[in-house]
Amino acid sequence: MAALRAQLLAQPPGSPIRLAKPTSNLFRFREPPPTNALDVGAFAGVIDVDADGHTADVGGMTTYEHLADATLPHGLMPHVVPQLKTITLGGAVAGLGIESSSFRNGMPHESVLEMEILTPDGDVVRASPDNEHRDLFHGFPNSYGTLGYALRLRIDLQETKPYVALRHVRYDDAAACAKGIEEACASDTDFVDGTVFSGDEMYLTLGKFTDQAAAVSDYTGQQIFYHSIRERVTDHLKVRDYLWRWDTDWFWCSKALGAQHPLVRRLWPRRYLRSDVYRRIVAFDRRHRLSARLDNVLRNPAREAVIQDIEVPVERLAEFLEFFDAEIGIRPVWLCPVRLRGQSGWPLYPMEPGRLFVNVGFWATVPLRPGQPDGSHNRLIERKVTELGGHKSLYSDSYFTEDEFWLRYDGETYRKLKKTYDPHGRLPDLYAKCVGNQ
Repeated sequence: MAALRAQLLAQPPGSPIRLAKPTSNLFRFREPPPTNALDVGAFAGVIDVDADGHTADVGGMTTYEHLADATLPHGLMPHVVPQLKTITLGGAVAGLGIESSSFRNGMPHESVLEMEILTPDGDVVRASPDNEHRDLFHGFPNSYGTLGYALRLRIDLQETKPYVALRHVRYDDAAACAKGIEEACASDTDFVDGTVFSGDEMYLTLGKFTDQAAAVSDYTGQQIFYHSIRERVTDHLKVRDYLWRWDTDWFWCSKALGAQHPLVRRLWPRRYLRSDVYRRIVAFDRRHRLSARLDNVLRNPAREAVIQDIEVPVERLAEFLEFFDAEIGIRPVWLCPVRLRGQSGWPLYPMEPGRLFVNVGFWATVPLRPGQPDGSHNRLIERKVTELGGHKSLYSDSYFTEDEFWLRYDGETYRKLKKTYDPHGRLPDLYAKCVGNQ
């Protein structure tokens, strides 16, 4: 910790502070970290698992893949395991995370008991819900590394069973699907998420822990999980394979890279069928504008990246999907219900406690009409989500004006936190980072 603090304090005044992380799940693409980026490798690892107390002490840069590998042998897992293997615990807390247990367990930061946070001025503070740094504890979620970096976290864990039994339930319209979500979230099921293939074909996948399974499926090689949703009514997975069911094909986005073509699939090494490999390919393409140049040569229309996760109240889901079909047209999309686990809110991402929202995830590109500026579709989505009383995650491009942004993400509370924990402005503020891409 002393070495990292010294690195931070040695950064020249006014120079950008970046972390030297080998992976990222952000889609605000920037240049690679500079050579003087902070080396946080020492904070990647599980420090301790207390099997009796159902807690773990974890380095902030630990990936969920490694965290799950450390806890599952004890019959335990985090309450929410975000769907991609290389998401880090610190990243999920500072940038939010979600998965199919979120209707019951909220978001990853709601399972945090305490954090050690490196502030921009080099102090390391221990923040918990009831100590002198409780303001930072509650304000850290959705701060995206603009208030400091979580070096160690103690988190609460839940018990697991060896398998997850799945049931795929089809709905023919969005209103019925939204009603199905409410009913499922009021039941004793352990996991709920959904996949929308078209306006009249959508599925909820309901998961339940179980001790036994006559046979289990394997979606880590030739078989593709999202295809099975349409092909099977029931299924069983080992609990680890359930956690990473979406990672093998980055949901369905590996199709754009050819990884789902049967011939390519047979030749693609299994160890490289994973989201971080695909993201590196996409980052290389974006950095060198390879696809854009090819589209220009072929006289194809320019395309806008529409990579977002938004949440709307469950009673407004059908309205959002109708709008999305008419104006954007991306398919499939992911549905994931979420409700805060506790009764205390989190100021930088305000959600009403007890209210059920549905996350809608969509990740593709959309053609632009002649003269239509880049960002048009994303701006349209932002306006609609706001109209429906929803929220938008900030891991990708955002287009809010500064006044709009701070109205949605509690600028008053954020400015107080910034003044207390980054009084010299060594890190960019949340708007500059998430909209200005600093």
